[in-house]
Amino acid sequence: MELLTQNTDKWAGLRSIGVVESVRRIGDKITIATRYYLNSFISNAEKLAMAVRSHWSIENNLHWVLNVAFNEDDCPVHKDNAPENLVRLRQISLNLLSQEKTAKIGVKNKRLKAAWDNKYLAKVLGI
Repeated sequence: MELLTQNTDKWAGLRSIGVVESVRRIGDKITIATRYYLNSFISNAEKLAMAVRSHWSIENNLHWVLNVAFNEDDCPVHKDNAPENLVRLRQISLNLLSQEKTAKIGVKNKRLKAAWDNKYLAKVLGI
């Protein structure tokens, strides 16, 4: 209890703690995952569920774009810090390509266009 009273300033924005238990069934295999959330809002089950779904929707959409535009799932790099470094570079690239509005094509095609056209690459990079 002493630990909680010593560090109260670090938890000034904490309004609620939530727990979500997810059950996933693939064929005959069932897995259960429990996730805990520290919230800056006063929560009830409906509000927490909406926040969690919103978070995972953003995550899933981002992963889908990264996989389609950059073939992220097919990357053979799995050693040391290289996978995380490449993820960050892909995310930066995705942000830059998404901000470029003159070409009315998808992210994957913008990426290819930037690879083929140095002028377009300079425009994407803002130089």
